[in-house]
Amino acid sequence: MNAKKTNACIELKDLKLQTQIGTYAPGAIIPKQHLLDLTLWIDEKLILITKDLMENVFDYDPLVIEMNRLAGDGHYETQERLMTRIVQACSQYPEIQSLEINLRKSPVSAGSGSLGIRLKVDQTTLDDFRTSKFSS
Repeated sequence: MNAKKTNACIELKDLKLQTQIGTYAPGAIIPKQHLLDLTLWIDEKLILITKDLMENVFDYDPLVIEMNRLAGDGHYETQERLMTRIVQACSQYPEIQSLEINLRKSPVSAGSGSLGIRLKVDQTTLDDFRTSKFSS
């Protein structure tokens, strides 16, 4: 059995999303920012390239544009819904083999802290999104 020895990923850290998430009572602490971390696991052939050409790599710019669009697409009651929509957007790219996503908000209490959710999505789950087996 040959174990794969090379792993390749694209990492996006601390992307500040312009979004509205949650409903807050008067006097509640309302988060000032929502930050996204996203790690996309891809085929190493899209990173270990012999020619410096865009056609040889994964172009993540359209995905970043789509995530920003989704974030500003309206009011979300939960972080989980926005996260699910971002995973759905990622599933549209066959180059993405798996991913890890973290969405967090801050501050949480007394002007400090962050609170977030993290999800690891494997190839099988991405394939379920791709074939509409996952109900949104």
